Amino acid sequence: MKPTVERTLVVVGSYAEAADAGVYLYEFDEAKEELKLLDQKSGYKNPTFLHLDVPRRIVYALAETAAADGSKASDAVSLTLDASSGRLTEANRAPAANGPTCHIQKSADNRYLTLTSYHNGLVSLVALENDGRIGSMLDERKHEGKGTHPERQDRPHPHSSFYSPDGKYLFVCDLGLDRIRAYTVEGGKLQVHGDTELHPGAGPRHLAFHPNGAFAFVINEVDSTITSFRYDAETGSLQKVEHVPTLPAGYEGENTCAEIAVSGDGRFLYGSNRGHDSIVVYEIDPDSGKLAYIEHVSVQGKHPRHFSILPGGRHLIAANRDTNNLALFRIDAATGKLTYTGHSVSVSKPVCVWAGRFEV
Repeated sequence: MKPTVERTLVVVGSYAEAADAGVYLYEFDEAKEELKLLDQKSGYKNPTFLHLDVPRRIVYALAETAAADGSKASDAVSLTLDASSGRLTEANRAPAANGPTCHIQKSADNRYLTLTSYHNGLVSLVALENDGRIGSMLDERKHEGKGTHPERQDRPHPHSSFYSPDGKYLFVCDLGLDRIRAYTVEGGKLQVHGDTELHPGAGPRHLAFHPNGAFAFVINEVDSTITSFRYDAETGSLQKVEHVPTLPAGYEGENTCAEIAVSGDGRFLYGSNRGHDSIVVYEIDPDSGKLAYIEHVSVQGKHPRHFSILPGGRHLIAANRDTNNLALFRIDAATGKLTYTGHSVSVSKPVCVWAGRFEV
């Protein structure tokens, strides 16, 4: 019997015209600390966010399109991933949102995709078929209102959606409204469950749950902070613990935050700064959810719009849009600190990176 071999594969989404490569597949060699390009796909305009379904070996991507009236809309695309050959193959694509979208997420029960439209203030619910193919759009909700920042928060800007650890609730970070709106999905419809208000001018962008399910952490794009919450699974509510800066004291340059992630062991939190061009590292108190500062590390590039902790928790990849590179870092398991490996891969305008370990 042929022995089982594991491969760590990395998918990358980017800003791209449909005629150019926009989705990339790499293999990560942990021993050599290197990335090797296996495949790349064109045909999708601005596939700027991906969702990697490792068990079913499917990559879900965004693809910008034009509606009948000429306005921007979005398809969702499903791509099968052959871990043995290192190839991506389109399975299907279907209309998924009445606006350009910036984030795509899958429910844990494999029944739905959710997409958010920053510019149009929309949250879309899309059905998934049993084989993982994209079905029809089931529901769409439009947010209303505005925040306090005259330019960044003149209207709603939902930026992401994340399901709670128990799968009961969908939390949508709305940068324009300074709130996190919780939905439930009932009968193929999005039902508003409640709102969590953030401090004025925060601009919540992305959210990460702690592995223990007791805490959630939100990175605020507009004022460069991170807010910690205690999550109540019974009520589906978030209670604020504290908020901390993502920037070092005394920094006066422009900055916006982007991605946030928690280490697999729940000990450390990472957040990216665009402008300061760094990743901030915090230690998480397991009892309170409070954060203790560890360090800032240069991303070895500019505008880290996304990053990902690789399977095994020993490495991190930062996607630097403005310097067209993926930078690879080593993670110290004891301290959470990052060390640049010296390995960087050139790729056009990378803005999303995910990784999974596959048996072949």
